Amino acid sequence: MQAPIAEKQDSIITTHGHTRVDPYFWMRLTDDQKNAAEADEQTQKVLTYLEAENKYLEHKLQATDELQERLYDEMVGRIKKTDETVPYFKNGYWYYTKYEAEKEYAIYCRKKSSLDQEEEVILDVNQLAKDANYYAVGGLSVSPNNQILAFAEDRVSRRIYSIRFIDLRTGTFLEDRLENTNGNIAWANDNKTLFYTTKNKTSLLSESVLRHEIGRPITANEVVYHEKDPSFYIGVYRSKSGKYIIIYNNSTIASDYHILPTDSPQDNFKQFANRTAHHEYSIDHFEDKFYVLSNRNALNFKLMETSDKNTSEEHWKEVIAHRDDVLIEDIEVFKNHLVVSERKNASTYIQVIQQTTGQVHAIDFGEEAYVAYVGTNPEFDTHQLRFGYSSLTTPNSVYDYDMVKKSKELKKQNEVVGGHLPEHYETKRLFATARDGQKIPISIVYKKGYQLDAQSPLLLYAYGSYGSSVDPWFSATRLSLLDRGFAWAIAHIRGGEEMGRAWYEEGKMFKKKNSFYDFIDCTNYLIEHQYSSAEHLYAYGGSAGGLLMGAVANMAPQLYRGIIAAVPFVDVVSTMLDESIPLTTNEFDEWGNPKNKDAYDYMLSYSPYDQVKKQAYPNLLITTGLFDSQVQYWEPAKWIAKLRDLRTDHNLLLMHTNMEAGHGGASGRFKRYKETALEYAFLLSLEGIEK
Repeated sequence: MQAPIAEKQDSIITTHGHTRVDPYFWMRLTDDQKNAAEADEQTQKVLTYLEAENKYLEHKLQATDELQERLYDEMVGRIKKTDETVPYFKNGYWYYTKYEAEKEYAIYCRKKSSLDQEEEVILDVNQLAKDANYYAVGGLSVSPNNQILAFAEDRVSRRIYSIRFIDLRTGTFLEDRLENTNGNIAWANDNKTLFYTTKNKTSLLSESVLRHEIGRPITANEVVYHEKDPSFYIGVYRSKSGKYIIIYNNSTIASDYHILPTDSPQDNFKQFANRTAHHEYSIDHFEDKFYVLSNRNALNFKLMETSDKNTSEEHWKEVIAHRDDVLIEDIEVFKNHLVVSERKNASTYIQVIQQTTGQVHAIDFGEEAYVAYVGTNPEFDTHQLRFGYSSLTTPNSVYDYDMVKKSKELKKQNEVVGGHLPEHYETKRLFATARDGQKIPISIVYKKGYQLDAQSPLLLYAYGSYGSSVDPWFSATRLSLLDRGFAWAIAHIRGGEEMGRAWYEEGKMFKKKNSFYDFIDCTNYLIEHQYSSAEHLYAYGGSAGGLLMGAVANMAPQLYRGIIAAVPFVDVVSTMLDESIPLTTNEFDEWGNPKNKDAYDYMLSYSPYDQVKKQAYPNLLITTGLFDSQVQYWEPAKWIAKLRDLRTDHNLLLMHTNMEAGHGGASGRFKRYKETALEYAFLLSLEGIEK
């Protein structure tokens, strides 16, 4: 079978006097075209091309069909089919989620007062999803009187949610239905008033907060807040204390909050503090004050507090000072304790502060490369902290920690069906020296017996954007590679926050190329230290990490045998010039606004689609989803077409489009592993591993 050759229809785009020719701009479809009952000529042409790419992939990887099935069976076989989460207590009920054998979706349950009481199923997602190609649930929220459940559903994978309501006393659905939302709501204390967020129907940005009363027509809903600045995301939630409804407004570099007492839902929201540029903060309410985590003159954030009667910034008082080497990520407030989540030297830490004495202690974890995080803690009046722990060799574990006795109790460790022996694997924390002298952390895991020589296969993963840190989590799925001789490594490159806020600042805007250079320099380090070689080293990244993959494929293709780019953001300039595309305006402070010439020139210099050239490329597997709202499918589709036209090699160049899903891939507990099995089979086949 011959590879699909996309038709060229040159579109001329002139910006700042510079002209680009885009031969594949025609691949872009609107949502209306994708959802139309009958496809028009352009839609049919695009869908035919995407299907042709899928068929070509199936043909080229046909020899791996049996391996894909084996991998899928392995991955699904490690999942405990009948399982449930550790219950947590909230407002008189124990809540937990359970899974039943061979069912794709979760079942949400609760028990009143005691775990010995009769189980109440509040939502069985399997029933709702039984006729859906795609189905996702989010935003579950029970009214303060425990009688009404609100939940959000997405049937398209565009992250546009409908909010529905169930009377938990009868199990019947209420007539109320809120459309075009971000999925979350906040209940007032009257148990009938709630607040929710709607989206701009074109850009999909959340832009308005509305008030709704159960039983009233939707046409009576009032807009209580409208965000005019399209660079801000907005949303609404209920404070842990239960005393405030809080509207948040966050851009990449600024924050803004508005508050309203939950006892007065008909009143107007009050702005917490003046919105100012380059000031990010978050708030948590406790008794008669708010804690404020702020980066005002504090790159790594500092903790402040203020009376809930006087919340403007001049009343804020310092609780924890800024530290150059420690990033404060979050706090969790209890009646007698304050828990602070911190990050230092690419590791996570949990500090516990006694509220009255100020005494501080840290929870000890004992491994070199791990992740620890604060879990679900809805109750104030408790000395038990729920936290989670994982490492590259330790399955995700849930602990209850007694903050008074300083003791921890393992409540559950995820079972790897068939057995998993952590001692059979080795994990290390390495540091590569970047070209500008920075030390870049690398977390690596492999099965003992892995040979440090040029013949050993290694998969290097990274993300490197938005300040999102990639922590060394355990993955039972990953065992299918490790047990076949692969090493798995994470490059903690700039653009994340693994080494503090400065790590993020050094990998965004006009310093974005640091992310690409770091990844390449980590690759060279692994080759130089005999962990692998260019003939056996592979790279993987998704979304903004897919941008990373596209950039390094252009900049250093000789270093990789193969690259997997999942839902990759590769058409950077064209996307950031188009404010009708979801997410564009919110991300000007991440990538730059190409309407400014300096930003345009810099983005153009690395944009993977624009920088494709006549050269040899590694073997490439590209994945996308037709309904992706974050990275539109046409970016990878255009990219592969241009690569086919210009590359000088005969390596594999494949693309898989999930025609029913979006950014996160297939819904359901098991189906998603079909896509992972495809990716792993691609890697293993290049290594000549057939079983």
